[in-house]
Amino acid sequence: MAGFKTLDDIGTIAGKRVLVRVDLNVPVADGKVSDTTRIERIVPTLDELSKKGAKVILLAHFGRPKGAPSPEFSLDPIVNAVEALVGRPVAFAADCIGKEAADAVAKMKNGDILLLENTRFHKGEEKNDPDFSKALAANGDLYVNDAFSAAHRAHCSTEGLAHLLPAFAGRTMQAELEALEKGLGNPVKPVVAIVGGAKVSTKIDLLMNLVKKVDALVIGGGMANTFLAARGTDVGKSLCEHDLAGTAKQIMIEAAEAGCALILPVDGVVAREFKAGAASETVAIAEVPADAMILDVGPKTVEAVNQWIDRAATLVWNGPLGAFEIAPFDAATVAAAKHAAARTKAGKLVSVAGGGDTVAALNHAGVADDFTYVSTAGGAFLEWMEGKPLPGVDVLKA
Repeated sequence: MAGFKTLDDIGTIAGKRVLVRVDLNVPVADGKVSDTTRIERIVPTLDELSKKGAKVILLAHFGRPKGAPSPEFSLDPIVNAVEALVGRPVAFAADCIGKEAADAVAKMKNGDILLLENTRFHKGEEKNDPDFSKALAANGDLYVNDAFSAAHRAHCSTEGLAHLLPAFAGRTMQAELEALEKGLGNPVKPVVAIVGGAKVSTKIDLLMNLVKKVDALVIGGGMANTFLAARGTDVGKSLCEHDLAGTAKQIMIEAAEAGCALILPVDGVVAREFKAGAASETVAIAEVPADAMILDVGPKTVEAVNQWIDRAATLVWNGPLGAFEIAPFDAATVAAAKHAAARTKAGKLVSVAGGGDTVAALNHAGVADDFTYVSTAGGAFLEWMEGKPLPGVDVLKA
């Protein structure tokens, strides 16, 4: 891939100690990993390095310990899940630097995999302290970053190490960067973006960046209500940030100046309460009852969204169109997701999606595997969509 060194650029690797930054920040319930998606993503890199005879040493963080060891944030309980998915034994060291780490590394044979304890048990990690980076680097000959989801942080294990050892992108990082390049970096036009979610306030930078880059921007979810209200539409008791009317107007002006079509709901599914089985009806967006909330976009809006998906060569998606967690307010998100998936499978669309709610919504629609790429990175995916530099990526540039 242009601009980044990957595993293809390493050369002979047998016997080399390879420090691999991975994302093991997975949900754990009752001592067991409840969702292994992030572990599944790193298997190709670990498998390839191990088979080529490298000594594979994993660096990861877990949770938010305050720069000191804390049993609840130990990576030890995650070892079994990693072993099960990689299909070979994984050793564990109770520290990521110092004697415990060095002794565990010294015992390794070619092809072995070792997980070091949570890097955030040391204050130096999040401060990107050069001394802590050196202590980590002491156990490695090469550095591979396979954790795009942590690439928006300039920490020792995500950025500092790349200045001390030859640095490469792992297979997951490589796949992510290639997908993002197709999504917004150098996309095939026309490009359509779908942005949903509850609040405009969390996505102002994102919307400001997108209107300059895409041909059409579909706004759904609770945030659409803020735009509708800014335009003078009464949204009843819907979730709405009325104080951001000025911001919404500014985004609409910038979209018009950039020649970006801004697609807002023309109809909505409304209810008096947000709960399963609540009575709901579909109304034109100008006719929302004063005592009701818009909880999903309506079928006419879905039709308009699908027409834009039909015109698009590239689709970037972040955030659901409605309150998809409860039926029937999942209908629009599911319908648009299925339509985008079908276009993608037919070879007519490059579809890139990301963000926690988005992944959950696409899984709920049963189409996550049919999109071109679904990013499991939350903050990093959002900051990339906002056009911000990602320290963990920039440092890998050749």
